[in-house]
Order: sequence, then structure tokens, then C-alpha cells
Amino acid sequence: MRTILATIVLLLITLITAAVTTATAAEMIRRDVLHTSGGEVELFFIGHASLILTFQGKVIHFDPYGKVGNYATLPRADLVFFTHDHVDHFDLDALQKVIKPETVIIEPAICAEKVPDGWIMANGESLTIWDIKVEAVPAYNVVHRRGGGELFHPPGVGNGYVLTLGDKRIYVAGDTENIPEIKALKRIDCAFLPMDPSTMTPAMVADVARAIKPKILYPYHYKNTDPEQLAPLLTDQPGIEVRIRPLR
Repeated sequence: MRTILATIVLLLITLITAAVTTATAAEMIRRDVLHTSGGEVELFFIGHASLILTFQGKVIHFDPYGKVGNYATLPRADLVFFTHDHVDHFDLDALQKVIKPETVIIEPAICAEKVPDGWIMANGESLTIWDIKVEAVPAYNVVHRRGGGELFHPPGVGNGYVLTLGDKRIYVAGDTENIPEIKALKRIDCAFLPMDPSTMTPAMVADVARAIKPKILYPYHYKNTDPEQLAPLLTDQPGIEVRIRPLR
């Protein structure tokens, strides 16, 4: 009898501990809300360049990366975006933990060899899925190079994406510098711009922000850069709200 009772108590402790751990993990992920004409967009900040958006019951993942999030505990994806093939953006193990049979994957051509079932988008292309318009924006370097002289992100390879959700346009830039194609974007309500030695300096991010004037600006991908350096560079732009969220 004691053995049976001890087993039941141990099982209850295990279940309670697991529930608390899961709840704690969920609470640690920062959530913001953006109001649109089509309903609320929830923004979840997983880490580094990994984001989750929810809109009209759909779960949208950007660049899932297992080193910054426990994807076994995160919501399954209706839609996944990959920006390029670097390991901190293109993690096949994390992908397998969030996809369902009906998950739609949107990717640049360089990712298609390993994920052949995705929808390939080239720079400048657009499509509509459900009621979401998607635009693929070029993402590349001009200045920042590796030790051997090659660009961290050469032209024509990676994508950023603009999603139109209701009446709001959300731009997730991927890995890029302050290139002309980005600075030509119009009506951006919310922008995620990368900021580190392989993408943009704070001054480059500020340059993009002055050009596209997002109402909300999130620096992301800032592992090796202090995000607090950005806001002082935009004191002359009162219409831009810089939001720093925990992404390291």
C-alpha cells in the first residue's frame, strides 16, 4: 500500500513540476500586441532573430532557432518564414518541432535544397496567403565582410519580409545593411531591424529608420551590440517608438 501511495505522490509531484516549468517558460517570453483593422497581432520575442506572430488564429514563426527557444513547448506553426540559410536562422531541428502536415513554409531559393516543400520567394516578389500579403525584400551586405573579404550576406541570396496584417505593415528584415531597397519601403508600421557586426551598426539602423519611419522599431539580432545605443540616435524622430525587448 505504501509503495502504491509513494508512486502516486511521486507522479503528482512530477506532473506539478512539469506544469510549473512550462508556465514559467511561457511567462518568460515577452509579448506585445499590435492593433489592426483585422484584429490583434501578438508579437512574441523568442530570442536573437526568432519571433512568433499570431493573427486571426494563425501562428507565424520567423527563423526558428533551437538555441534561443525550446520549440518543443512553443505553438505549432501555420506559417514559417526563413530569411536565409545561416544556422542561427535556418534550424531544421527546430523546424521539425513546430511544423504540422498543413504548415506553409516560405523561403529563399538557397533554403529549398534542405526544405524542398516550401514556397520559394525571390527578392521583389509578392504573394497572398489567406488574407496576408507577403512581400520579399532584398537583404544583403555592402560593407561588412568576413576575414577573407567575402560579404557576410551577398546580394540576391536572403530575404526580409513585409507582411500586411489588416491595415498594418510589419517588416522583418532578416540579415541586411541599410541598402537602398529597404530605404524605399513605404508605410511601415512596425519594423524589426538587425543590429550587430555582421549586419548593421546602430547608425545604419537609425539611417533606415529615418527613411522608412516605422511607428514602432524593434532592434533585433543584437547579440554583440548594445541595443540601448539606438534610441539616442533617433531623438530627432519623435514619431518612431524604439522598443527594446530581451532577445539575447
